[in-house]
Amino acid sequence: MAKVLGVGIIGCGNISTSYLRLAPLFKGIEMRACADINPAAAEARAAEYGIRAQGVEDMLAADDIDMVVNLTVPAVHYAVSAQVLDAGKHVFSEKPFVLSVEEGRDLAELAAKKRLRVGSAPDTFLGGAHQLARHLVETGAAGRITGGTCHVLSPGMEHWHPNPDFFFKPGGGPILDLGPYYISNLVQLIGPVVRVAAMSAIPSPERKITSEPRHGEMISVETPTTVHAVLEFANGALVTLGASWDVKTHGHRPMELYGSEASLVVPDPNFFGGKVELVGQDGEARDLPVWEHALGVPNQKHSQGMMANYRTAGLADMALAILENRPHRCSLEFALHVVDVMTAILRSGESGAFIRPSTSCEQPTALGIEEAAALLNKKEA
Repeated sequence: MAKVLGVGIIGCGNISTSYLRLAPLFKGIEMRACADINPAAAEARAAEYGIRAQGVEDMLAADDIDMVVNLTVPAVHYAVSAQVLDAGKHVFSEKPFVLSVEEGRDLAELAAKKRLRVGSAPDTFLGGAHQLARHLVETGAAGRITGGTCHVLSPGMEHWHPNPDFFFKPGGGPILDLGPYYISNLVQLIGPVVRVAAMSAIPSPERKITSEPRHGEMISVETPTTVHAVLEFANGALVTLGASWDVKTHGHRPMELYGSEASLVVPDPNFFGGKVELVGQDGEARDLPVWEHALGVPNQKHSQGMMANYRTAGLADMALAILENRPHRCSLEFALHVVDVMTAILRSGESGAFIRPSTSCEQPTALGIEEAAALLNKKEA
């Protein structure tokens, strides 16, 4: 049996550099080809990372490509993933997985028919900080989780992204773009969501691009950029989620979970690492277990300092799961439930009604210290 699966990428934009740069850290995968609607973009990525550039059809027909990473814009995630499955390849999609439950169910049916795997980002919940939080929840360190708050608030994307238009179109917005990180982490920590309520708004119908090279161009906004929601979980917990691209500055922490014995402070789920805190009623931080988790080790320099970045972990876990004949953690069922929750939030914001998601899922298997180390090549572990 092969020890690695050959991987191709469709979509050579900004996020492709993370997959191509970080893939060598992991067992089970080898990047071999890339494709893009703009052939020049594919050629540039191929030259930069020592892989080949191909047209989509040629890559999907290639014998050495076993799985494909779908890094296209959200509006075509479903169509491209279906094309990959039709070609007989496993597919791993960037978030959001799809834009509707119906699309996700169609892909599930096609994957089952073809006996193929489907996975989806985000995989940041596999990071050392979030798996420590999972350990604390599962061992009862905070008691029974009864509530929580999440905040993902910023001025928006038009200030830094070179082509930010898609962020403000259907399929974008803070819920579908950044919500996957937060809702995925909540589901992996405390389980599936059974009901949501939300309010939403578009405070600025037009936004000015202030990044280069399109400085000064205007974007029409076609999806809510401020959403406030309440999520009810199957375990009874109620969590408030605030997501906005209309906030200049704020003082909220990214995620807090409130338990019957203590409160758990969880770092930004857009990242793999960060500081986890367990604080009792006396306001004192409690001692945490030693947690030498391979996906929490700082490995990349950012403006904030050294941070942990192991994007591609979910892809590698999926490849190894295929080779080992076990379930993968960033599964279709898990990703589809997250999409269901996000689209329910948007529908509730439009209608003012409580919405019950039509799907559920099992929590992904925890990625403990030993399991995390087993994902990495020994020289990187």
